[in-house]
Amino acid sequence: MKKISYTFLGIVIGAFFTYFLTPKHTKEMDISEEISKPAKVITIEEAKILSKNWTDNRKKVVDSAARAQGATKDDTRSGYWTLDEIEEYISWARQEATDKGYSMTGIRVYLGVYGKNRGQAKRDLTTMFIAPTGNEKIDRGSVFSFQPGGGDIPVGPLNDAGGGQTGYHNE
Repeated sequence: MKKISYTFLGIVIGAFFTYFLTPKHTKEMDISEEISKPAKVITIEEAKILSKNWTDNRKKVVDSAARAQGATKDDTRSGYWTLDEIEEYISWARQEATDKGYSMTGIRVYLGVYGKNRGQAKRDLTTMFIAPTGNEKIDRGSVFSFQPGGGDIPVGPLNDAGGGQTGYHNE
């Protein structure tokens, strides 16, 4: 009988301490930590100016060059991937980079041109693709562990963005 009462007392004391010493869910826990704006974000107005400058200084030349090569419509001037596509690609590229002995440190956006064998819809038109960048991992110890920049790493780039012919905010 004495053992049962000690066991019961231990359970009661344990429950008491568990109730009062474990963190409680509060409204503060529901408030997400605010994310600060990245340093390289530009204003919408700056983006509109950049887009207009491209239209004023490049569009005619790019479109006429594409038509001279056989394109039947204006060239693409923007690329679009969904957030899911971008997140999936970054996750996959990180894993591939790690598997190949690289540390992925960024992504680079390239312009390319589809060739004559891509079909009439994309023939000789601009495309954009994303390639991961980084550095080869170094296993040996070194006082110089920082490797500036980062070149392209041997992981397949992401292509087939949805293209568009209008400028930023349809300027």
